Amino acid sequence: MTQELPVDRIMQTGLLTCRRHTPLCEAAARMADRRCSAMLVMEEGQAVGIWTEHDCLSIDFDDPAALNVPIGEVMSQPVASLRQGTPMGEAALRFASEQRRHFLIVDDHGRPQGIITQTDVALNQGLEPYLRLREVSGAMRARPLVLACELSLGQAVRQMKRGGCDAAVVDCGGRELGILTERDMVRFVARHPGDTPIGELASRPLLTVRESDALIHARDLLIDHRVRHLGVLDEQDEVVGLLGFRDMLAGAEHLYLEDLRHALEQRDQALAQSRHNLQLAERVIDSSLEGIIITDEQACIEFVNPAFTQMTGYTLEEAAGRTPAMLSSGRQDAAFYREMWDTLRAHGYWRGEIWNRRKSGELYLELLTITAIHDDAGEVCNYAALFNDITHIRENEERVRRLAYYDPLTGLPNRRLLDDRLELAIRHAHRQEKRLAVIFLDLDHFKQVNDALGHAAGDELLLKVSRRLRSHLREDDTLARLSGDEFIVLLNEVEELDEVTRVARRLIDSVSAPFDIEGQVFRVGCSLGIGLYPDDAASPAGLVRCADSAMYQAKQEGRNTYRLFRAEMHQQDADRLRLETALRDTAETGEGLEVHFQPLIHRDSGAVHGAEALLRWHHPSLGPVSPGEFIPLAERSGLILPLGERLLHLVAGQLRRWLGQGLAPPRIAVNLSAREFWQADLVNRVRRLYREYDLPAGQIGFELTESVLLDKQQKAVAILEGLRELGCRLAIDDFGTGYSSLSYLQELPVTTIKIDRSFIQGLAESRGSAAIVAGVTGMAKELGLRVVAEGVETQEQLDALSRYHVNLIQGFFTGRPVPAEQFAQRYLTRCAWA
Repeated sequence: MTQELPVDRIMQTGLLTCRRHTPLCEAAARMADRRCSAMLVMEEGQAVGIWTEHDCLSIDFDDPAALNVPIGEVMSQPVASLRQGTPMGEAALRFASEQRRHFLIVDDHGRPQGIITQTDVALNQGLEPYLRLREVSGAMRARPLVLACELSLGQAVRQMKRGGCDAAVVDCGGRELGILTERDMVRFVARHPGDTPIGELASRPLLTVRESDALIHARDLLIDHRVRHLGVLDEQDEVVGLLGFRDMLAGAEHLYLEDLRHALEQRDQALAQSRHNLQLAERVIDSSLEGIIITDEQACIEFVNPAFTQMTGYTLEEAAGRTPAMLSSGRQDAAFYREMWDTLRAHGYWRGEIWNRRKSGELYLELLTITAIHDDAGEVCNYAALFNDITHIRENEERVRRLAYYDPLTGLPNRRLLDDRLELAIRHAHRQEKRLAVIFLDLDHFKQVNDALGHAAGDELLLKVSRRLRSHLREDDTLARLSGDEFIVLLNEVEELDEVTRVARRLIDSVSAPFDIEGQVFRVGCSLGIGLYPDDAASPAGLVRCADSAMYQAKQEGRNTYRLFRAEMHQQDADRLRLETALRDTAETGEGLEVHFQPLIHRDSGAVHGAEALLRWHHPSLGPVSPGEFIPLAERSGLILPLGERLLHLVAGQLRRWLGQGLAPPRIAVNLSAREFWQADLVNRVRRLYREYDLPAGQIGFELTESVLLDKQQKAVAILEGLRELGCRLAIDDFGTGYSSLSYLQELPVTTIKIDRSFIQGLAESRGSAAIVAGVTGMAKELGLRVVAEGVETQEQLDALSRYHVNLIQGFFTGRPVPAEQFAQRYLTRCAWA
């Protein structure tokens, strides 16, 4: 017989220690944090006591004071110990005979060197083949302790102690089960949960196996999930037992270890003594899922099992007589192998990960354990190597890492990875006393691309944009995608501000170049904001916030450009927040909201043909707020819906008052945003509005932009037809500024198109504007649509419109928006029946 593996090969050397006076709860907290099962109490370098997870069952959890007693009052003493060099088989026998779970490993002078647990023995006795042949039912603890979920912790502990149980199943109701273990008790000592029922404290769900499962499956579950107990289910899915490492050991491990060592190390003697034992050992090795190699003392291969052939492609005939170097991948250098053999000679075993190459040439990663086998004289006579292919495990880990740190669409770093890199870059810049820059990039009009071409084309655009941006950055710069069409660029080690602005211009130029997606060529722009460290901010969040503010400024000042952050932008952010808060209050109360009406004048007769209702806001402390400021804010914040609802009721109420005064108001047009138009009950709400205020049919109409109607066009037709049935006039506002073709006009039940003011104001200056106005008005005439010219401000513009099919005029030249009272005085006449 060769010498057994000594306990100091597998002991845990990171001892957890404390003094006698350490409060029990503090010691338990340290045990919970380290996931250790025992705490040594030390004095003058000697272990004077030990406190373990099992000792938790002796604590009165109903008395909080019991958790604060010095550990010296509740520790076990003396500490059971084993000397270094004790064979593992002897240690297993002492665990079984003395009913212990821990032994302190000491040297010849009694000094602590490490600690060994029953679990350590179970994991290192080489029981895998044996566990594959044995079912769970043969090792489980039958009739487990089952506790009701409403029990207190103190009651549960007392029942576990009376039953001598290290774990109990908790019935959480509804066939849901949990488990309460001694390790859980350590956490409760560290952080006393009071009188919380154990149903809230139990670990859930209870991991389970079947009675008929192989023990190796149960062992793998315990290791993979880092738990100590599994519930055992019968065919009716009822829990009939518990299974842990202690149950697997239960006497069989030592006998099996002796048989396996006998089969591997004394093969010739085993053939003479027992052919049956040899056949059993061969079956165990052949059925192993781990690859096994046995070599002589010169590392020449003598034997490989079928799993080796399956994983590497080499048969026993091809491998015999060669060394394992035939599998070498070339990824590990000579120094790696020297260190491996030095460890193997010094300690008798080596365990680690190594890249090897299959017969087919494919690389794979294996977890390899090599053990030196000695003869009776103590000399190495063989080496045994066991390995598993863990390539797929590492690939899965890499996939999880990429999902956590990279954007799945573009493959760029996401916000989490950007924060990490930005924090490191700031630290480096601080040490080197250098600058760095953060550029916040947002695509202009990206939503319109999504609306016109669909989200698949939008995703393709984002991919192409990310590639262009990456190609204009240095290798050590970072490009990240935050969300949607927002990107962040991190520029390291910036010497001069000009470097940053040059990069910004390159990025703008790259994005502005034409894109070809699905056969359609179009352009988009981008707005950039720049924040500098340490000039603008010193934290990652602060730099991103500064760059975001600067980008917002770039959008406000024309788009497709960049802006550097300025200190006054902090104030602008605060102003925007204050304005949004005030607008939210106004949307709830309606205070300060008023409707102004701008007339639509018949071009030829000069008569008032209609009016557009425009919402105005006068805040008690902020004063008058421009619609150009609060309407976009309402769109961004989602307040456009309550504001739009208030506008409709204000208009309807004013019309009702005018009619009650005997006045004949014209039809009033109200602007609808996309979010208002796509409300499922829009038509019913308008119908109720007419009925509530007793308004004539069609008294209120609506104006919508092209982009609203182009999104889900068929659904838009149904909504528009419902409004037309109520008599509502429907106008397309800002016509000519969208991305659409004109074919949709003949399909949508609209009555009016309003030519955008930019074309009207360009009539005298641009042949292009005149051509567009001529084309639009001619088409409208053929389709039977009325045309409104918006933004008419001069007599010259009015005269120029006489050449085109324009029915109505709207603009400052013919009438500014005015409050209801002034509008009535200037434009309304009394009804004929009044």
